[in-house]
Amino acid sequence: MNKLANREEQIMQIVWRLKTVFIRDIIEELPAPKPHYNTVATIVKILVKKGFLKSEMLGNTHQYSPAIDFEAYRDEHLVNIKKKYFGNSFPKMIAHFAKKEKLTNAEIEELKRIIESQKP
Repeated sequence: MNKLANREEQIMQIVWRLKTVFIRDIIEELPAPKPHYNTVATIVKILVKKGFLKSEMLGNTHQYSPAIDFEAYRDEHLVNIKKKYFGNSFPKMIAHFAKKEKLTNAEIEELKRIIESQKP
């Protein structure tokens, strides 16, 4: 699965959240300054071509929906991050984030419960 460019990912985040959209819906959700309609339409066409979006003709306009599940995209890229930056070590990746974040006692206990639930 290809990595999305920043603007492509920003548009996909909107589509994943809203489920079905028209170009004008995407533009409404984007922060100011709003890009031109044609700019968004071009990026959406690229996302359709890459297989990230499905297009359905409704009247004289297209409605778009995700062709790739958000969780599938996220999971694949987290695996790549783990491989690329943490030597494919999940404990190293978790340790990194645990050190960088100011975890509360409740969050630490939640992590412990999750880890304990994975034991055979």
